[in-house]
Amino acid sequence: MEKHLVSIITPSYNSEKFISETIKSVQNQTYQNWEMIIVDDCSTDKTISIINEFLDDKRIKLYQLKNNSGTGIARNKALSLSSGRFMAFLDSDDLWKSEKLEKQVDYLISENKPFTFSFYDCIDESGKSLYKTIEAPLNLKYNQLFWSNLVGNLTGIYDADFFGKIQISSSRKRQDWMLWLTILKQIKTAKPIAESLAIYRVRDNSLSASKASLVKHNYNVYRHFHKLNAISASLCMLKFLFTHFFIKPKYIRKHF
Repeated sequence: MEKHLVSIITPSYNSEKFISETIKSVQNQTYQNWEMIIVDDCSTDKTISIINEFLDDKRIKLYQLKNNSGTGIARNKALSLSSGRFMAFLDSDDLWKSEKLEKQVDYLISENKPFTFSFYDCIDESGKSLYKTIEAPLNLKYNQLFWSNLVGNLTGIYDADFFGKIQISSSRKRQDWMLWLTILKQIKTAKPIAESLAIYRVRDNSLSASKASLVKHNYNVYRHFHKLNAISASLCMLKFLFTHFFIKPKYIRKHF
């Protein structure tokens, strides 16, 4: 199984507080045939010097953008530099549990599937558990994903031999949702690994913490990605809000 190289796509920007822990969570994977391509988007803190300390591990590669361009551009640059069969995504403040890649690659190969994802846990900015696991439908369909992003970016992994390298939107927000929509539009349904394999850090200034940003950026997905007119996009946005606040919470499992 380990003959299949996994390319890990990691954009970074001013991640000095978290990038070391993120990289170590990749190095601690039980599945070791990976490359981690970090594309830095003009950090102004100590992010680069911290990443440089890990470059003795030749599987870790760093590329620096010349202009601050946003997460989508950084991810696409990493994709262009990738060599793996499987594309996985990990932002510079999130973490993977040690068996994440092993379990997902085993599933993709043994079940002959081109895409999967998993559940994930949540921590706060300081790393303290929020005692919350984000789950997902066990048979996710395109029309479910249309109304709400039910795939955690840090858990998704797809087969580039099947899809090719899927270009990511240059939009600064919600590129992951558009990527999963592109995949589900082709394969119709997808199954997760039904356990938590990753840890998402909820940042104080994150999109998930800003309801106004949620409305704006998700409206743009309907308006520009789906190419709906303003009225249709607005109606979709109303249903998105209903789904997000009344249906999606059933996939949030709290534990203490």
